[in-house]
Formats: sequence, structure tokens, C-alpha cells
Amino acid sequence: MKLVFNDQTFSFETLRTMGYAPYGGADIGEVLNTVYGIEEGNFESWFEQWNKLAQRVEDRATEFENNGEVLSASENYVKASNYYRSAEFFLHGDPKDPRLMNSWRKSRDLFVKGMVMSDYQFEEVAIPYENTTMSGYFYKIDDEPRPTMLVHGGYDSTGEELFFQIAFDALKHGYNILTFEGPGQGAMIRKQGLAFRPDWEKVVGPAIDYLESRPEVKKDKIVLMGISFGGLLAARAAAFDHRIAACVLDDGVFSFSFADAFAARGHNSGDFTEIEVKLNELMQHSTSVRWVIENGKFTFGANTIKELFNKTKNYTLKNVANQITCPVLIGEATNDSFFKGQPEMLYSTLECPKTLMKFGPADGAEEHCQLGALNFFNQKVFEWLSKVL
Repeated sequence: MKLVFNDQTFSFETLRTMGYAPYGGADIGEVLNTVYGIEEGNFESWFEQWNKLAQRVEDRATEFENNGEVLSASENYVKASNYYRSAEFFLHGDPKDPRLMNSWRKSRDLFVKGMVMSDYQFEEVAIPYENTTMSGYFYKIDDEPRPTMLVHGGYDSTGEELFFQIAFDALKHGYNILTFEGPGQGAMIRKQGLAFRPDWEKVVGPAIDYLESRPEVKKDKIVLMGISFGGLLAARAAAFDHRIAACVLDDGVFSFSFADAFAARGHNSGDFTEIEVKLNELMQHSTSVRWVIENGKFTFGANTIKELFNKTKNYTLKNVANQITCPVLIGEATNDSFFKGQPEMLYSTLECPKTLMKFGPADGAEEHCQLGALNFFNQKVFEWLSKVL
């Protein structure tokens, strides 16, 4: 699927931002007008145009607020949050770039401001985690105990984005939902400098503890959902924490080892000099490779490509996935440019009740994480949950 750009990465990220339009995260016309002004493959141009749009929508929200139009102000603050997230997306090559933190803070602060002004029953929460806390958002329907979703993202998403991706639809389908950011994600990497860790059950466990303390949560109906790289992380957590009633992996990921991925493409993963030369060459011409490496160094706390390869080597579900006991739903997007073939690989190793759900062009859902057709994907998720729960 090509949207405005021939560049696959720019096209996908445009689809990602525009895909949240049904949930109040974008307006199609202003997205198109913005991306038409972006120079293809140019990270600076991407930031400038999205930042300009985000500022304009934020100003619009402020004007509505000053005029007493609370609902319109709320909607525009939340939408501006998504645009600031898009602006920040390609800035991770230089973690000291002040625009990175400024854009992220804007995205976070405006989202909270907009949600507080809305009619949603919304709470900003701090989940105890080791000697600090993880940030999260708890959305509830009412005070009655209900099935509850526990959702985290993956390699690059933020807690704010998860509202558009799943929380909006979860509430409509009768679920409370807690979205949160673990190490390597959102506030934890940006404010606390805490990078990803492979033993993700140590991250999900405290979030489940928190949910079990809330009277609105049915403790035997907690559903864990991991998105993108989170599809591996959530599976890892489900293998070791059996309080989870069901697990949704969107999409299924079996390995996130950079060395394995490099070897699978026919390169000698044993000669690291060759790897570095090849990747540095690719980064000059491929926005996808450049972003993957820059974001990887940022989120895994790696200073070099070699260190990044070493830090990702334990991110595999080999000898782990077979320990999951709860029902598992694995999503597969047929045109997934990131993890093609991995959903089937994970599915084949599961010994628990399992479902592999494939999405393709006929549904407009062939891109990574079914972006562009989230409403249909979420409908299928909740149909599956109504059966397994």
C-alpha cells in the first residue's frame, strides 16, 4: 500500500497517523495537505511539516477553550497530541536534540489535557515498578467490575497513541482498559533512561498487581495485549505470569534478534565488521534501515551498532512460547514489512489454545498491525474474546 510517498517508511507512517481519524486522532484533509509538503525521505522535512500542523491544531484547541467550547477544545488537544507524536518520530538519531523531548512532552501533555476535559472516565496512573513507577492511563466504563484489557506498545509507540489504537474500541465493547509504558517506551526511556529488558514478565507483573487492586476489574478476566514488537514482549510475559486470562499479539513476533534478522537476509552474522559496513551503507540510502538502527540504539540504550546487536540477542520466544497456557490470538498482516513470516513461526510453537487470524488487502488491513483498518481488526479481536472468556 503506497500512500502519497514511494518511500515505504514515510508511506506507512502517514497511514499510521491518518488511520486514527475514526478515533479523533486525525483529519484526512489536513494530513494529506501536510504530507504533500514533505520532501520524500527527509527526516527534517518530516518534522517541520508535522510540527507546523500540530502547532496549528493546538492553537485551534486553545481558541476553542478560551471561547468556552470545551468539547471542541478537548477533541483538538487530543488530535494535536497525535500530530506531535508523528513530528517526533524520526528524531531518535540524536537523543540530545531538544525537539525530541519538546515534541514528546507536547504530545503527552495535550493528550492528558484533552482527556481530562472530555467525558471519558480517565485517570493518569503511576504503577509501582521496582524503585520507580511506570506511567499509565486507566479508562473505565463505570464502577462495576468488568473484564479489563492491559495493553502496551512495542518498539516506538506511546501510551497516548494506544488510546486511538485500542482503548476507544475497548470501551465500546464493554472493557475497561489500562494502557501503560514499560522500559524502553514513552516516558520511561525519555525521562528515566530505562531501556528495554527481555524478561518482560517483570514489567507486566506489577501492572497486573495494580489492576488486581482496583474494584472495577474482574481479576479472572484480565486480557494482555501487545502491539508490534509488543507482540513478542506480551507473549514472554504470558509464558511466566499465568494470571492472564487471554493474550492478544498484534502482530505475532517470534524473534527480535538483530543478528538473526541479518543472517536471515543472507548476511554473515558472525563477521561484525562486515555487518557494520553493510548497515552504515544501507543507512545512507534506506529510511527504514536508518530509522530501525537509530530507534534501536535509543530504546535499547546502545551506543554502537555492535552493542545494539548484543542487547537484542535474548529477545526470542524459543523455549518460552510453549510455556503459555492461556488462549492466544495472533494477528498477521500479509504485507507486514517488519515481521513477515513471524506470526506463523510463533503460532507453530504454541501448545495452548491458539488462533492465527490473517488480514489482507481485501480488508485494507495488510499493513503492519492492520493500520488503516483498525476498526475491523478490533472488531475481530473482541469477537474472539467474547468466545474465549
